[in-house]
Amino acid sequence: MNLRLLTIFFVLFCTMICVAQNFELRKEHDSLYWLNSWRLPYPIYQYQTGDVDGDGRTDAIVGVVKGTRFYPEKARRIFIFKDVNGKARPLWLGSKLGGELEDFRYADGKIRALERTTDGQYVVSDYVWGGFGMVFDHYIIKGVDKETAIKTLNR
Repeated sequence: MNLRLLTIFFVLFCTMICVAQNFELRKEHDSLYWLNSWRLPYPIYQYQTGDVDGDGRTDAIVGVVKGTRFYPEKARRIFIFKDVNGKARPLWLGSKLGGELEDFRYADGKIRALERTTDGQYVVSDYVWGGFGMVFDHYIIKGVDKETAIKTLNR
């Protein structure tokens, strides 16, 4: 009898853990999405998952188009969400990385960003979690045209 209760508890516990680390992005229309129950009233250009902050749990990385308090012009931003008891909760709602963000990928614990610089060139950079937001790590490539940068990002 105890073995049966232990088995049931184990199955329920594992199910809760697996469900708790799942994110679901639903589109209501072009400017309204839901990440689990978190309302995202912005256009979304990218969605990835991965362990951004290194705690062993999956995070949701959402690319949104919006202005911010410090950068009011609409542009591409990155929002990162944690799973807290099955609900999406913000870990970081980024205003800006380095240059003008065009796209990103999650790879090997880092966010790899394709950015346009002020002189019209492109860079691909890696960013890592710095405790309160993303911190520049290194350039993969810099001072290139957009096509070369896109190929580098997608490798």
